[in-house]
Amino acid sequence: MQILYTGLSMGAIYGLVAMAYAVVFYVTRVINFATGELLMLSVMVTTGLVQAHLPVGVAVLVALASSTATGAVIYFLAVRPVLNFDRFSFAWLVSTLGVGILLESMAGLIWGTTALGFPSMLYGRSVRFLGGSITWQQIMTIIVAVVLAAGIELFRTRTFAGKLGMAVSSDPETASAMGVSTARYAVFVFALGGLLAGTAGVLVGPISFANPYLGETYGIYGFVALMIGGIENPAASMAGGLVLGVLVTLAGTYINTLASDWFPFVVVALALLITPNGIFMSGGALRKAFARKTVPRPRLPAEQAL
Repeated sequence: MQILYTGLSMGAIYGLVAMAYAVVFYVTRVINFATGELLMLSVMVTTGLVQAHLPVGVAVLVALASSTATGAVIYFLAVRPVLNFDRFSFAWLVSTLGVGILLESMAGLIWGTTALGFPSMLYGRSVRFLGGSITWQQIMTIIVAVVLAAGIELFRTRTFAGKLGMAVSSDPETASAMGVSTARYAVFVFALGGLLAGTAGVLVGPISFANPYLGETYGIYGFVALMIGGIENPAASMAGGLVLGVLVTLAGTYINTLASDWFPFVVVALALLITPNGIFMSGGALRKAFARKTVPRPRLPAEQAL
């Protein structure tokens, strides 16, 4: 149970980063490779403001606002000019990577390269449950991640605005011809991706040190979770993050502590070989394996004659 609690809490972090990738890709067909640095930004801003003697709650709100606004700015600076020049170009891959490196370098100049202590928040308090110990920080992490995943899925499938986003993702030209502002949706999802990544940073900060290079690790883990769960559905990417968190924790416990560095790549390689669309997406191997099989009724001789 202890391994399960640790795995689910870390998987929730990976899932939030994966959802930040997924919501952007879902509408724009662009992967924002600066997502990990948005996580890092929220960690560093929170740490810096707390060191400046601001209350933790205020620091967290400012950090989330910073990551959200930066996500929208990334669209205007690194993605929109590229797509306006050539909509089918993959130059956004280089431009978003460049923005990520720029954010990392700026964080190093502002806060230095030495690791700083993040506020402990709820990490020091724990409870016993089903034979294992789980901290309130881990409980909060899992709850926040699940609630956000469910909320985004409900918004995507049950609201008019969410269904318009689905229309934009499936056929942006037709949506634009019908008067839908595809640019507004793009800004919205980039900002939402920044908020999700920033939330992951605030939740993971108490169990890690604040440093400008934090985004690289969690950006990679989030991308692996995205590939495992499925890139077309934010909720599926969250499920992929939870699976990855548990598997990585098991590998670090039963193989060796260094296994957490290479084991995620083994998992994603196997997942892509078995089900390239993601194990939780329609058409995936897992869904097919558990799909209800129907056996056709044999036709009677009279029916065959007809």
